[in-house]
Amino acid sequence: MKLVYLSLGSNRGDRLGHLLQALEMLTREGVPLRRVSSFYKTQPVGFASQPWFLNCVAEGETDLMPLRLLRTCQAVERQLGRRPGVCNGPRPIDIDILLYADAVLQSSALTIPHPRLGERRFVLVPLRDLAPQVRHPVTRQTVLEMLQQTEDRSQVVKFRPL
Repeated sequence: MKLVYLSLGSNRGDRLGHLLQALEMLTREGVPLRRVSSFYKTQPVGFASQPWFLNCVAEGETDLMPLRLLRTCQAVERQLGRRPGVCNGPRPIDIDILLYADAVLQSSALTIPHPRLGERRFVLVPLRDLAPQVRHPVTRQTVLEMLQQTEDRSQVVKFRPL
């Protein structure tokens, strides 16, 4: 079993419901989850004219190879209503592979670790909840170091449901 970290986000429809459904579906599809970070309301980055996201990071284990894991994540996204649209635009669910053990992979379909991992507070803050000392397999920086050094100043606020 390989240790993986997945980032999940939603900013359309029932954001919390989409995240909870995705977490449950991933477990059923061969990615049993060990832990899930807190949920965070996050300011959109890039395409700013859209609703705020709800994000979390999940730590899981899998026997799925990286490309198969990608296809599994994409299948979960489709089942929850994700359709092609504006790049970085609003979506009911987004699932990204952040880390896959210590693997380094670059192909036309998938790059691991996620190429913008160190540039996104909406990923680094929840990842810090689970793994502050995990090292990026290329830069060797810890999650905590990446968070301290990122230039991203977008807002990331712990989500507290009513």
